[in-house]
This record gives sequence, C-alpha cells and structure tokens, in this order.
Amino acid sequence: MTESAIYVLAGVGLAFANTLAWVASWFGMPGTWVIVALTALACHFFPSQGMLGLSWGSVGVLAGLAVLGEVLETAASAASTRKAGGSRRGAVFAMMGAIAGSLVGAFMGIPIPVVGPMIAAVVGAAAGAFGGAWIGEGRFGHTIAARLAISRAAATGRVWGTVGKLAVGLLMVTFATAAFFL
Repeated sequence: MTESAIYVLAGVGLAFANTLAWVASWFGMPGTWVIVALTALACHFFPSQGMLGLSWGSVGVLAGLAVLGEVLETAASAASTRKAGGSRRGAVFAMMGAIAGSLVGAFMGIPIPVVGPMIAAVVGAAAGAFGGAWIGEGRFGHTIAARLAISRAAATGRVWGTVGKLAVGLLMVTFATAAFFL
C-alpha cells in the first residue's frame, strides 16, 4: 500500500471515529473531548508535511471548541434554573438528573433506527433535568407552581445546552476532517 493510500485511509478513519465520538455526545458522553484526543493521536502519527496533515494548532483549536461546548451545555441549564429562581442545589440536581435521564432515554430509545435512541437521550436528559430540579428545590419550601417553573426552565435549558454542544461537536468533526485533508 502506498503512503498516499495509507494517509487517505487514516483520514477517513479519523473522520469516522470523530463522527462516532460526536454521536456519543447525544448520549451525554464526553464526545467532544474524545474528538480532541483522537485528533491529537492523528497529529502525532501523521504530522503536518507541506500542505497536508494536522498541526498542533489545529488540536488547540479543537480543545478550545470542546471547552466552548462544555460551557454552553452546562451554563444553559444552570442559567435557566437560576433565572427561574432556582437554587444552586436545584441546578446541580438538574445536571445529575440530566445525565441519568439521558442514559435511561438512550437505553429505552424510540423505535426509529439510528436517530431514535439519540432523540430519546435528549428527551431523557430534559426529563431528568426537570426531575432533578424538582427534587433539588423540594427542601426550600417553594410552592408547587415555583418548583414547576424552575423545573421547566432546567429542562428547557438542558435541551438548548445540548443543541449548542452538538452544534459545536459537529463543527469540530468538520474542522478536524478538513484540517487533515486540506
């Protein structure tokens, strides 16, 4: 096999592996960080040569994007919870509930091939954030209406945070693939 063929196969393999890591993000896994790690490995084994190859600067850009994705995901849910009058405890419980709900949703799934479990994971995360905020705010003597508002805000914030992180992850996959080949 020629060196060019090995390079192309490695690039296709990186794109495929990064796409799988992005899909893992749908289920609440640290897919953006896996993208950074996989691209760093590719950069180590296929360093920049002339016009082709990855540079460590590209890996740095990906790491910055991964941080942005985490900030978007976490801040959206926490900010929504706090804006609705929730406590720090409610925000923490909402995040824990979102992780648990995402995993349950992914395993229960929706009977649509490929995208069903992804959609169910996002819905499960929203339901988990709702339940977590509800439980977290239970000790503060809020009325049922206030707890509902806080819980709804946590669920909505979680969905928007997930959408933001998924958009950043897709940008990362595209950037890493383009950086490898261009």
